[in-house]
Amino acid sequence: MIADKQVRDYIRTIPDFPHEGILFRDVTTLFQDPRGFRLAVDQLLSPFVGQHIDAVAGLEARGFILGGAVAHQLSKGFVPVRKKGKLPAATIEQAYQLEYGEAVVEIHDDAVAAGDKVLIVDDLLATGGTAEAGIKLIERLGAEVLGCAFVVDLPDLGGRKRLEQMGVPVHAICAYEGL
Repeated sequence: MIADKQVRDYIRTIPDFPHEGILFRDVTTLFQDPRGFRLAVDQLLSPFVGQHIDAVAGLEARGFILGGAVAHQLSKGFVPVRKKGKLPAATIEQAYQLEYGEAVVEIHDDAVAAGDKVLIVDDLLATGGTAEAGIKLIERLGAEVLGCAFVVDLPDLGGRKRLEQMGVPVHAICAYEGL
């Protein structure tokens, strides 16, 4: 029965992508289905309903899709956290570690104001590096991160623990053990 479907039921798992032994959690199938997408957006924002939120920040790239939809539902502005070199105005940047190297994300230096309350949204929480970088950017502008919301959490990779150690609440709709 369609009414009994959970967000997890809309997510496709692709074995051995991008490397052998990895089970890739593909949320594009979730985005394609109007019921599944609506369900995910509603569940992403549900713990934060009733809280004062000034803006929603989305992490590149699938966080733009989800974060934009959450911002729309909350009638709030959207802040893109982008890879370095993609934003046209003055920015601040934050480096973070990848499995093999380093990456940099940035936001406009006027994306949020001191004292703003911000919700960060992305599709997947793995090691937490990108989310941590986004949190640091928001906080450097003097705003407060109320929490981070994800569709998928891979708890074995430690991202939730990492963000919670920073004092940021984490909400995830689905958790998958292993890689």
